[in-house]
Amino acid sequence: MGKVQDAVSAFESGFNCSQAIVRAYGPDYGLSALDSVRVSCGFGGGMRRADTCGAVTGALMVLGLRFGAQDASDTSAKAAVYSKVAEFQSRFESRCDSVACRDLLGCDISTPHGMEHATSNNLFKAVCPKMVEAAAEILEDMC
Repeated sequence: MGKVQDAVSAFESGFNCSQAIVRAYGPDYGLSALDSVRVSCGFGGGMRRADTCGAVTGALMVLGLRFGAQDASDTSAKAAVYSKVAEFQSRFESRCDSVACRDLLGCDISTPHGMEHATSNNLFKAVCPKMVEAAAEILEDMC
């Protein structure tokens, strides 16, 4: 099974969108599976505020693991990862029309009304796996 399917399967098994991405890729860059899901846990659902999609924030963590600086003086690595972050977000937005959870779901899950709408319309099963898949496919090309 490839990383894209690993990420989608992780999401479908109950991990949030950010956890699904970091769990699929983190071990390749030195994070244990346990640390991967723990460090990314708070980023699902747009950091619980319907802000930046958790699949996006998870992917940005992976880009940091892959390309990020190993010490504070490594300005070229910082610049490289910042460029990769911008590229990823641009590609995700081009493909999915937004990087914001509320836009992708069409509701604000940080509110009781929005969460009810998302749940009753099965948006977490209909929309979110596609976002995880898109993020993972872009990572496959970038990493």
